Amino acid sequence: MIVFDLKCRKDHVFEAWFRDSESFRAQVAAGEVQCPVCGSKKVEKALMAPNVAKGEARQMAVSDAGQAAEIRQKLKEIRRHVEQNCDYVGAEFAEEARKIHYGEAESRGIYGETSDEEAKALEDEGVAVQKVPWLPRENS
Repeated sequence: MIVFDLKCRKDHVFEAWFRDSESFRAQVAAGEVQCPVCGSKKVEKALMAPNVAKGEARQMAVSDAGQAAEIRQKLKEIRRHVEQNCDYVGAEFAEEARKIHYGEAESRGIYGETSDEEAKALEDEGVAVQKVPWLPRENS
């Protein structure tokens, strides 16, 4: 396995593991590699310092990659659960969360988008909200 530092067109830098350089080229050409931050499929190798791991350090790197894959899988499960069990309210999230909190709308699970400032304001009002790292869809 080989790890590359990659960069999307919005300059988000992230790591990805590949079997070899040819696997990297093939996956990028097929649009199978995307930025975990913005979902862009226009990625390229970023500058990176060489790192030749030996012995225990190599085992740790492989373990870290396994943990990262496990975390990504859990985040996918969370997304699937939220989408199947909650109502999407989009940019109206803060307004709808307040209505539910104050009994002006039926109590139910909702999800959508809001700014960091608005999320903080909701928390300050006692409205229970939780940010979830939202991975882009892989097949979009």
